[in-house]
Amino acid sequence: MKHKLIIAGLIISSLFSSCQQFEDDYLDTEAPSTLQPSLIFSDAELAKGAVDGIKVPFAETNSYRGRFLPYYGLNTDVEWYNASQTAGDKADLCVYDARPGNTEMNTTTNAYAMMYLGIERANICIEGIRQYGKPLPGTEMGQLLGEALTLRAIYYADLLKAWGDVPARFQPITTATLYLPKSNRDIIYKQLIADLGEASTLVAWPNETSYTSTVEHVNKAFVKAFRARLALVSSGYQQYPDGVRRSSDPELSVANMYALALKESREVIESGSAHLESTFEGLWRKYNQEITTAGGESLWELPFADGRGRMLFTFAVKHTSVSDQFQANGANRGGVAGPLPFVFYDYDQTDLRRDVTCVPYKWGTAVAASPYPIAKQELGTLDTWYFGKYRYEWMTRRVTSDNDDGVNKMYMRYAEVLLIAAETANEIEGAGAAMPYLKEIRRRSFPAGAQAVKVEAYVDALNSKEAMFNAIVEENKYEFTGEMERKQNLIRWNLLKAKLDEAKQKMTDLSARSGAYADVPATLYYKYKTDNVSLDIYGLNRGETTNPGTGYSTIVWTWTGTAADTKINSLYKTGVNPDQRQYWPIWQVFIDGSNGQLKNDYGY
Repeated sequence: MKHKLIIAGLIISSLFSSCQQFEDDYLDTEAPSTLQPSLIFSDAELAKGAVDGIKVPFAETNSYRGRFLPYYGLNTDVEWYNASQTAGDKADLCVYDARPGNTEMNTTTNAYAMMYLGIERANICIEGIRQYGKPLPGTEMGQLLGEALTLRAIYYADLLKAWGDVPARFQPITTATLYLPKSNRDIIYKQLIADLGEASTLVAWPNETSYTSTVEHVNKAFVKAFRARLALVSSGYQQYPDGVRRSSDPELSVANMYALALKESREVIESGSAHLESTFEGLWRKYNQEITTAGGESLWELPFADGRGRMLFTFAVKHTSVSDQFQANGANRGGVAGPLPFVFYDYDQTDLRRDVTCVPYKWGTAVAASPYPIAKQELGTLDTWYFGKYRYEWMTRRVTSDNDDGVNKMYMRYAEVLLIAAETANEIEGAGAAMPYLKEIRRRSFPAGAQAVKVEAYVDALNSKEAMFNAIVEENKYEFTGEMERKQNLIRWNLLKAKLDEAKQKMTDLSARSGAYADVPATLYYKYKTDNVSLDIYGLNRGETTNPGTGYSTIVWTWTGTAADTKINSLYKTGVNPDQRQYWPIWQVFIDGSNGQLKNDYGY
C-alpha cells in the first residue's frame, strides 16, 4: 500500500499555514498551536509526523507535481518535449529560452518556493531532533534525523540542478535571515555531502527495519548512492557566472569527489541490500504496479498519494480518450514528452531495453463497450515517439482522477550505482576496474544467446580510459532515456551542446535516410493481433523492407520538408547556446520579493 503522509502537529504554525493541505493525504492529531517543539521532537511518533511533513511540498500543485518534473530535464540528446516546435512558455522551459516572467513558472507557489518550504520544514525538524530527540545510530530518532537531512539535500540538489547558485538556508528562518542573497553553490554542495555522510551513519539499510521496508522512506543504500551522485555533480563541469568550468574549490576536485563516489557506490554494491531487477521490462512493470517494497532496484521514490502526482499523466504512452480499458484519467493523457526519433534506431536490435523505452504508437479513440470503452493501438508519425517506461496498461489499479495519477517518481535506482562505480573506477583505477560494473548492466540488457558478443566481447574491447568513458556515456543513454537524468550528466561531462548538435544531425540524417540511418525502412506494415487491440508491426527494424504478405496495412514512415527541419531545429532555440542557458532563471516574482538581494546571472 502506498505510503500516506501523516503530520502529527506542525511546528510554528505561521510557517506552515501557507501550505495547502491535500485531501486525505494526512491527518492532524492536534492543532499545531497546542504542540511545542520540545514535545514533538522528544516523541518518535510525533517527530515522524513532522518529518513526513517535509515531503508535502513535493506534491503541491505547482511544485514537483505539475511544474518541476514535467519540464526539468528536457531537451537532451535522447528526450524532448514533443511540442518543442510550438512557440510558448511551456516550450521555452525546454528549448533553453526560459525567461524570468515565464507564465508557467512565475508564481509565488512555484517549485522554487515549494523547495524552500520543504527546506524550511527540514530545518525545523533537524534543529528540533538534535535538540530534543537524542538521535543516535540505530534509534528511531537517528533514522528520522537522517531522513530529514536527506530530504533537505534532495530539495537543495534539485534547486542547484535547475537554478545554479541559490540562497543557502541551513537553519530555520529568523527576521535577520528573511532575505538572503545567492550563495556560491560549492558551499551548498559541501554541506549536502557532509549531511549525507552523517545521514548514512543514522539510517538503516533497506529492509533492515520495518521503517526501511518501503522505498518511500530513506535508507542507507539510497543515501550513499545519492551522495555519490552529488559528488560527481559537484566536481563536474557546470555553468558559473564566469563561464562553464569545474569547481575551483580543492575540496570538490575530481580526485576527491570521484574517490568518494567510488567508495560510496562500492559500499552499496557490496552490501547486497539492493539489486537490478531480473528483467528491464519487469523493473518498469513493477514500477507501474506501484510496488514500493525496498531491496530491489528502486532506491528511493518521491511519494505521491493516489490523487496527486503526474508521472503517467505527463510521460506515459498517450491515451486519446477520456476513458478506455486501462484508465479514466482524461483525454490525451501522457505523451507530453518522448524519445528523439532516432533513439530507437541507435539501440542494438537485440537490446531488451529498446522496446520498453521507445514506443511508436498511441492508444486511439475508445469505442463504447462494457465494462469500459475499448481503445486500440494506433501508429503515429516518425517524429513522435512515447516513453514506454510509463504505461497505464501496466498498472494494477484504474486511475479515475481527471487531473493526477498518483504514481511515484523513481528518484534513483541501482543501475545508476553500477554506472557511477564504472565511471569512477575507470577514472581512478582504469578501464579494467570498470568492466564488471558495465557488464552487469549489459548482461540484463541482452538475451543469453547474445551476451558473448554484446556483453563480454563488447566490454572487454574497451581497454582504454577514453573508450570506456565514451561507452559509459552511451550506456547511460540506453539505460535512462525517459527518466530525465540525462541533462545533468551531459552538463557535468561538458557535453551538453556537443551532444545536442549531434542529435540534430542524427535527426537530419534519419529524415533524409542517409548516413547511419540509410537502412531505416520508409514504410511500416501493421495488423492487429488476435486481441484486436495490439499492433503487430513489421518494418521498424533496420532492413525490414520486404512486404510481409497479406493482412498487413501500410503507413509511410517518413519525416521530411520544412516541418521536419523546424522540429529538428527546435531541440534548442535557434540563436541560443545551451551551454549559456544551462539553468532556468530565478522567476521574477522572487526577484521582486527579495528586498534587492536576488538577481539573475547568465545574461537573463
